[in-house]
Amino acid sequence: MTTLFVSDLHLDAAAPAAGAQFLHFLATRAREAEALYVLGDLFETWIGDDDDEAYRAGICAGLADLSAQGVPCYVMHGNRDFLLGRGFETASGARLIADPLLVRLYGQTVLLTHGDALCTADHAYQRLRGVVRAPRWQQRFLALPLAVRRALAERARSGSRRHMAHADEQIMDVDPQAVHAAMRACAVHCLVHGHTHRPAVHEFSLDGAAARRIVLGAWHDAGSCLAWDAAGFRLERLSR
Repeated sequence: MTTLFVSDLHLDAAAPAAGAQFLHFLATRAREAEALYVLGDLFETWIGDDDDEAYRAGICAGLADLSAQGVPCYVMHGNRDFLLGRGFETASGARLIADPLLVRLYGQTVLLTHGDALCTADHAYQRLRGVVRAPRWQQRFLALPLAVRRALAERARSGSRRHMAHADEQIMDVDPQAVHAAMRACAVHCLVHGHTHRPAVHEFSLDGAAARRIVLGAWHDAGSCLAWDAAGFRLERLSR
């Protein structure tokens, strides 16, 4: 059996191709998996579990169908959909998981994270992250009318695009020291994350031992996944 990992799908009604590919993935490849992990940013935005948009409901239904087939689905908050809550779990059949999270894969302990907390050089983003992840801020935001939340989310997306256009590319990547510190703290030598949209396998030495950082790809142009079984792992690009 194979465990599958995806991240940074950024699913949105304005870009239907990615959503169609993900639903096909759920109905085919994922049906044969031991489990599916989504390591953040399943959606481009998530403004609350009360959002009644049909497109997002369709994605949740696809996940629910997979769960009903006996394939466990685990979803981690990303920097775009950190407001996923119990309503999402009910609609999708998926289970929200902590970030970071330790899992045991075929005899090896692996650290899973979305990856945004490791981009410590992006000080402006880290300040914003500290604000919007605070329970009090989230309670106040979710109390706003749905139309207001939609408008604020669109404004936030525009601000994010401006920030990414002007920020140094290196700043938006993970900080190696933060990576090493996280792995040391969890006593692991393998880390899997998304967020940076730079799929690759990085081999390095951590305190004299071989270590590995696996980066998942985004789904803007075509889907991708990490497939891991008893024989090993592989990053796969999915044809659209």
